[in-house]
Amino acid sequence: MPELPEVEVVRRGLEPRTVGRIIESVEILDARIIRRQVGGADRLRGALTGTRLTAVARRGKFLWWRLADEDGHDTGEALIGHLGMSGQLRLRDPAPIVALPVATPSEGPAPDPLRHRRLTLHLDDGAAIDLVDQRLFGGLWTSPLAPTSDGALAGQGSPDSLLPASAAGIARDLLDPAADLPAIARTIRSRRAGVKSLLLAQDLVSGIGNIYADEALWAARVRFDTPGGQLTQRKVLELLRAAREVMERALEVGGTSFDALYVNVEGRSGYFARSLSAYGRDGEPCQRCGTVLRRALHQGRSSHYCPRCQRSPR
Repeated sequence: MPELPEVEVVRRGLEPRTVGRIIESVEILDARIIRRQVGGADRLRGALTGTRLTAVARRGKFLWWRLADEDGHDTGEALIGHLGMSGQLRLRDPAPIVALPVATPSEGPAPDPLRHRRLTLHLDDGAAIDLVDQRLFGGLWTSPLAPTSDGALAGQGSPDSLLPASAAGIARDLLDPAADLPAIARTIRSRRAGVKSLLLAQDLVSGIGNIYADEALWAARVRFDTPGGQLTQRKVLELLRAAREVMERALEVGGTSFDALYVNVEGRSGYFARSLSAYGRDGEPCQRCGTVLRRALHQGRSSHYCPRCQRSPR
C-alpha cells in the first residue's frame, strides 16, 4: 500500500501539472472506483465538469484537489482520493493512450497504463489524469469542506484550514508542521495496545503504514508488541522522530516500490526499498548488531524486527 512518502511524491508530481487546469470531462470506466461518491456518477460529473483545480493537498494518505467554478469562486467541495492497496494517479500528455516504453534499469519499471484504468479526468490543455487501480480498494469522490479543529492549514499543499469532511477523522501526519508530537506521544502512552498498532491508527497519527512502522521501530529499538503504556514519553518521542526521519529519507528518493503497484505520476518507481533496515529483511543480519532479523505475525500483519536490538516487552 502507498504510505505517506509515496502519496506525497504523487502530490508533488500532480501539483505543477494540474493546478490551474479545468476539468473538461470525466470518463468513468468502472463505477466501483467511485463507490463513495454520494449521488453516483451523475453527481460526480456534475460537480467536476467545468471546474478548475486550484490546489492539490494531502493529509496522511489522503489526497485532494480544491475546486473553483468558472468565475474562480471556491465551490465549497474538494475532489478527494485514496490510493488504497494498488491505486495510481498517472498523468498523460495530450496524445492517444499508448503503453509507455520499457524503462531503463535506472528509471524503474513503467507499467502499461492501459491495464486497470478505472477513471480519467480530461483537462483543458488536452492532458489527462488516469486513476489506475488493480485491486479496486482506492477511489475518488467529492466531499464538502469543513474547518480544521485547530485552525491550522489542513495539510501539505492546502491554501487554508478547510479540510474535506471525508478526512475529518484523520489525524495530522508527522511531516505536518502543525503536528503536536508531545501530545501524540502522551496519547500513545495512555494506551495498552501494542505500539505498532498505535502507529498504524490513523486517528492518532496518519500516513504510517507497515513499512515505515517497522523501520521506525527498528531505529528506536522498540519491539512491535510493546504496550504503549510501557514506554516513556522520551522513548515515544524518539520513535515518532525516527518515523518522521525515515519517511523524509524515503521521500527524497521517490518512496518505496517493491513492484509495479506503486509508481509516481509518470510511472516510475521509488528507490527506498534499497535502504530499508528491517522491513522485508527477515533472515538477513541486523545492520546494527548482526543478529538475524525475524518476521512475526501480529494482529494479522507481518512485523520485521531484530530479537537482540528490539527486546520482548516484560
